[in-house]
Amino acid sequence: MTLWPAMTLFRFLLPRLAARRRPSRAPTPRAAIRGFCALAALACPLQAQESPATPLPVELPVDAIRITGAEEPEIQLDGLLAETFWARAAVITGFRQQEPLEGEPASETTEVRIAFDEVTMYVGIRALDSDPEAIVGRILQRDRIMEASGFGNQLSATGDDVVAIVLDPFHDHRNGMVFATNPNGAEFDALVTDEGGEVNIDWRGIWRVKAARIPEGWSAEIAIPFRTLRYPTDGGVEPWGFNVYRMIRRKNEEVLWRAWSRDNEGFNRISRAGHLSGLTDLPRPGLNLEVKPYVLGGSTQERDELTGATPTELDSKIGLDLKTEVAGGLVLDLTLNTDFAQVEVDDEQVNLTRFNLFFPEKRDFFLENAGIFEFGDRGFFEPPPFLLFFSRQIGISEDGEVPILGGARLTGRTGQQTIGLLNVVTDEAFEEPVTNFAVVRAKRDIGENSYLGVMLTDRRTRDTWNTTAGVDGTFWFGTKLTTEAFLAYTSTDGNGGDDVAFRGALNYTTDRYGFFFEHLGIGPEVNAEMGFVTRTDVQRTGGGGRYTARPSFLSLRKIDFFLSGDYFADFSGARQDWQFGPTAAPEWDSGDGGRFEIDFAEQTVTEAFDLADTVLVEPGVYGATNVQLAFNSSPARPLVGQLQATVGESFGGTVNTVGGSLTWNPTPKVGVTGGYTRNDVSLPNGAFVADIASFRGTYSFSTQATLNAFVQYNSLNDALITNVRFNYIYRPGSDLFIVFTEERGGTDFANLENRGVVAKLTYLQRF
Repeated sequence: MTLWPAMTLFRFLLPRLAARRRPSRAPTPRAAIRGFCALAALACPLQAQESPATPLPVELPVDAIRITGAEEPEIQLDGLLAETFWARAAVITGFRQQEPLEGEPASETTEVRIAFDEVTMYVGIRALDSDPEAIVGRILQRDRIMEASGFGNQLSATGDDVVAIVLDPFHDHRNGMVFATNPNGAEFDALVTDEGGEVNIDWRGIWRVKAARIPEGWSAEIAIPFRTLRYPTDGGVEPWGFNVYRMIRRKNEEVLWRAWSRDNEGFNRISRAGHLSGLTDLPRPGLNLEVKPYVLGGSTQERDELTGATPTELDSKIGLDLKTEVAGGLVLDLTLNTDFAQVEVDDEQVNLTRFNLFFPEKRDFFLENAGIFEFGDRGFFEPPPFLLFFSRQIGISEDGEVPILGGARLTGRTGQQTIGLLNVVTDEAFEEPVTNFAVVRAKRDIGENSYLGVMLTDRRTRDTWNTTAGVDGTFWFGTKLTTEAFLAYTSTDGNGGDDVAFRGALNYTTDRYGFFFEHLGIGPEVNAEMGFVTRTDVQRTGGGGRYTARPSFLSLRKIDFFLSGDYFADFSGARQDWQFGPTAAPEWDSGDGGRFEIDFAEQTVTEAFDLADTVLVEPGVYGATNVQLAFNSSPARPLVGQLQATVGESFGGTVNTVGGSLTWNPTPKVGVTGGYTRNDVSLPNGAFVADIASFRGTYSFSTQATLNAFVQYNSLNDALITNVRFNYIYRPGSDLFIVFTEERGGTDFANLENRGVVAKLTYLQRF
């Protein structure tokens, strides 16, 4: 396995980038400008609440205390903070509200203490509450108490009271590690990259937490091994970036220790965090080797299309993962005979567009530090327009899973650089030969929180290759204005694909106002075989504005008014598509919310295609108007519902969708969610109805043992898919998985398409 040399790529690609002619720019629609003026006029009559938002005085860092040898035998992780060292630890308090009253002191007191010994950092939390009986704690399952949502991928609590901390050990003001818990001691962890530009909630670190209900509220103790945190080992960086977030769910009150301003601050804004001092003489890594072998056994059945038989095949497999810190902050991961049998199946979707569907990555090896390899444009509420690297292009094909023989990944920070190197080799499968996938990523810090980066990808077989290279950057001007840009070049041996993609964007965000503008171009011959490209030969110019009103009636917390528009043209300047429309999104103090949206559009279809692989759409110019209504009830309630309906015209006919979900958590151990979506399509060349129904049930035996059942039905292909997963974390980092997957369908549910049952045991040993 060899990485494609970076210098060779630069020498080959940069002259070709320079030789490209500058593409024509598509005009900006005037309708967006006129519409935004109308939006402002509409919003002005609403009388908004003013919050004091008084700046906090600059304070010295809070000190973590070292636990002495005499105190160490007293450490008992039970959530009660009864150990003697907690009494002498500095108390982090003085939290302020971000919602509902910006800058006001929190209505309930939060106390956080930090201590450490030779191997572990301890975080003590006391979440005091004037009404302990009203504390919400309905979740016991790991990774369910927080989520990343909204335009800025903001981390926020789901349905429970939550306290979360973020650590920035390198104090680079960009990247952080999040650890959170609730009154039940449920675990949540995540990685925040580039001030929230990428939030990886699927990362799983090795740490422990216990929580307890106390007469004054609830408390928790978190123990994080320093080996999990990663930090400079050449004397260390001191202080660390540090912040704390708390959700008081019954009030829907969000409070923070620092970065509580609504003007483009928040928990994700690592540069606005406070400081944690006193972390000196930390352990050096030494060998710092993690060995994680696995053993797997199971059986599979798959229907033979010719005979209809479903023979049973036994399967057994062994593999190995290695992790070592080659230098302070640089982690090397090696994987051999990689397996992802425990990964949950993808959600069923019906494709009502002429572009490919996008499914998120769920495999562990590709999730850790995934934010480092971000390059391109993920878009909003749509498949990503352009990603230079998309890890699902490795080991997954339309015909099934492609075996991964092995891989290596080096990621982390050194000095002011963020580094990411990835190399994976896949075996022969589905008439595809052995293939090598390589990625090189580097980003250089500029100023407090800006960066300039480069990226290269290379997909190579014995006879073919596809190589891409790009330069990108994000630049902050103050705390409210950011610009983003990238330029990428793709080249393919013998199959064309020599072309460029580029983007420039400007974003201004405050609590009351927001403005956004971008121009994206993807050349007609762009071919990023290791990435994801929604469409080629397109220039997209778009923008929009937001006004947030905070009225004082009907218990409304805020109403967000949006107006946005996009104009699409090909590289010859010919118009392709356009769309614009207003949106109003109210949110109440109770946590209930809604959305009303009207979208006016026109689409130019240049090549015939089958909508949802069912009805032919012929070339032509089609007008489209869509009206969408949505409502979600407060996650603070035991029963949480979501409803959504879209009525509209598209492709010369009608495309209507209605759906919703209902979630019930009667106890922390039990959770059920039912969902249903009906798509009713009537076009000139035909009509169809596609129903998707799903049921998800969870039983948590403890915070370390969970049974999940996920059942989906798709009427479009009469598919009934069942996925049952049992996961027992019998020691930190070591798991037992038992997974059952079955698909039935075709003309009769009695027809078995495929079935599999597998048991997988992993064991982590640290040296």
